[in-house]
Parts: sequence; C-alpha cells; structure tokens
Amino acid sequence: MHSTTRRGFLHTAAAAPLALSSAVADERDSANEQITLALIGAGGRGADHAKSMAGMPQVRFKYVCDVMESRRQGLTGELAGIQGVAPQACSDMREVFDDRDVDGVIIATPEHWHALATVWACQAGKDVYVEKNPSMTIWEGRKMIEAAENYGRIVQVGFQNRSGPYAESARAYLQAGKLGRIVHVKVYNLLGGSRWQRLPDGQIPPGFDWDAWLGPASWHPYTASRHLDWHPWWDYKGGSLADDASHQLDLARMVLGDPAHPRSVVCFGGNHAFQSEREVPEFQCISYDYGDFTMTCENGNAFKYMAKFPPEVRYGTQWPHWPTSATRIEIYGTEALMYLGRHGCGWQVVDLGGAVLEQDKGHFPDKWHRPDFIESMRTRKRPKADLASCHASACLVHLANTSYRVGQKQLQFDAANELFTNSDEANAMQRLPYRDRYRIPDHV
Repeated sequence: MHSTTRRGFLHTAAAAPLALSSAVADERDSANEQITLALIGAGGRGADHAKSMAGMPQVRFKYVCDVMESRRQGLTGELAGIQGVAPQACSDMREVFDDRDVDGVIIATPEHWHALATVWACQAGKDVYVEKNPSMTIWEGRKMIEAAENYGRIVQVGFQNRSGPYAESARAYLQAGKLGRIVHVKVYNLLGGSRWQRLPDGQIPPGFDWDAWLGPASWHPYTASRHLDWHPWWDYKGGSLADDASHQLDLARMVLGDPAHPRSVVCFGGNHAFQSEREVPEFQCISYDYGDFTMTCENGNAFKYMAKFPPEVRYGTQWPHWPTSATRIEIYGTEALMYLGRHGCGWQVVDLGGAVLEQDKGHFPDKWHRPDFIESMRTRKRPKADLASCHASACLVHLANTSYRVGQKQLQFDAANELFTNSDEANAMQRLPYRDRYRIPDHV
C-alpha cells in the first residue's frame, strides 16, 4: 500500500489528477495479467458478482468492503473457498482506494452512493463496475462521465442486457427494417407489492455504521424502514423505476440504436393502489417524446397477477406468457410487433393473429457481462455497457421522476445541454444537498 493517507487521498486526487492517472497507467502496463478487485457493498447482488468473478482466471478479490460487519465477514469466508485466500474485510471504501494493488472495484451499494464512489474510484486510478441505476440525477451522471474520461478509467454499468446476444440480434433486426418504421415503444415494469408502512426509529444494529451508510444523503435517525427498505425514499433511490424498469428502458434504447435524450417527458401517478404514505409513488405512467416516435413506461408495485420471467425463461428454452409478463417490452413497427424480454428471455416478432415470424431465445446475460468488464480492464476497450452509453438510459429514470416531483408536469428538455427549458425547479433538483464530507465537486 502506498503511503497516502485516506484523508490525503481526496486532496491529492483532486489537486493532481494527471499525475495520478499516469502513475497508475504506467504501473499497470508493467504488471502481469492478474486483475485485483475489491467489492464495495456486499449485499446479494454484490456477493453474486464477487463469487462469480473470483472464479475467473487471473482474477482475485483483495477486499470486501461493507458498512455492515456481518456481511463483509461472511463473504470473505466464501471467497476464500473460491480463490484460495480470504480477502481483507473493511468498512471504509477509502481504504480500498488507497491501495495501489487494487485495479478495479465493484460498486454494489445502495444507489445514493453510486456516483460519489465512482468518482472517488476514478480519481484513485481504479476501473469501476457500478450497479444500476448508476446515478441519482442527471448532474451526477455527467460528473461520473467526466471522472472516467479525466482519469482514463473503464466504467461498466450493471445494465447486463447489453452483453446478451439476443439484444444484439434484436437491434440488428430493427436496423434491417424488418419491423418497418418504429412508431411506438411500450416498456412495462408492473410488479407485485403491498401497503408500505414506516417503522419507528430504533437502535442502530451492532456492527453497523449508520452514518457511513447514509453517506451523501441527509442525516436521519436510524430506522429499518430506511436501512432495509430504502426503495420508497427519494434520498436513496428512484424507486422501482430505477431498481427494475431501468433495465427495460436501457434494453429498449439499445435495440433502438441508442437514441439521444427525448425532447419532452411527463409522468403521472401516485399511491393509487394502497394509499400508503411512501415518498416514491406506488404507480407511475410515463410518456417520452422522441420526435419521430414515442415511448411509454408503466411502472408500479401493485399487481399480484404479473410476474418477472421465471428461471425456465431466463436460463432455459421456455417462452413466457407475454400479457402477464411484468417486465416485457413491446416495439410497434408499421409491419409487425416485437415482444422483447430482459435478463435472458429474448424476443419474438408476431403478426396479425399472433403467428411468430422470427425469434431469438436468450440466456441470462451475466455469463457475458462480467467477463466483458474483466476483458475491458485488460484491453482498455470500451465495455458493452460503457457509462457514456448508459447515461442516457439512466436519465430516463431521472426525467420521469423529476416530472412527477415538480407536480406531474410535462417538461421540455434540451438534450444537448441536458437542461429543462420550462422549469427552473426541475433543473435545481439535479444538484442534491450532499453532506459536507460526501460532496461531489464541480471539477472532478
């Protein structure tokens, strides 16, 4: 480990970005092919990433970082059984960033930590795999892109469908004009749910750093309603729109050829199903205007008769029952309709009467997405889900949630400058009120 202290890390990184970037690049050029990683956020998804990547040739984890002691300690033992040596457990991600042995980090924290952790990692010369949704606001996404570019870092987003062959074949099908002219796209994220109830404030669990978990977000007394169920709070996430629908929105954009931002958005919704007092609404209905086509997204947590694709669809050869598939995409062309499913489902094109014209069955794409990140670290090529490509998908979440929060108002958007042209309030919402120790600077 180099001698820079954690306190000195941020000052050094901000003051001398070019020197830091060059030093890391030179060191990596002379190193062998082994990739040394650290996991930041040892929940279910993060643990899955670590256990899978630790089994890849010439890849090892040196750290498991989590603010919950039981999580970080439990996973180190599992990884020891995979890679032959236990990684170190730590609670402060800056310890990871200080270690020059670490080539890259997997950021699988709650969403409100994604941007700052990515910026810090890039400043420290680390490549990054950051889970979806990568940012909390449009401005955060821009800062992440700037950091990746300024420090020459690979940043892969956990939009794993971009690595699936079925996504590439769907895009090729559309590009060949076989659906005709694309007129409308429907994105669905209609999940089950129940009435949300806030739990009372309580004692911080032993071995858990609540202040560090909050990080950039405003301070609140501890409650399990925030810690263990952060999805309904604007402070930590964009709701199920960010948690799940972001996958479909990104997959739709990819197969459409990654169009730029829409020119307007409007989001209606509310707590219609259970009349709960949650901040993030139980249901949202969103319309995006792209000029030459429209896209809608229906998102919510109230539909027990809808379901995500089961394992036999994600990993097997079975096709779903499309009408009750909670996370399907429908692409309407002038010649035919494409049903498109995420996470290994695949796609089918149908005509009048439902006859299948063409199809491509998929498989859950982690098997390609994780190796793509490791390969990009080695070759320095852009990964399939490069941050710059995925930022516009993440912004679809931000555009919709902003529209809802400013009074369910239609917002006009200047795509080139990433600014709303008819709402100062909407623009102001893109800069969050970070706590002093956890601010993303204007210049990264």
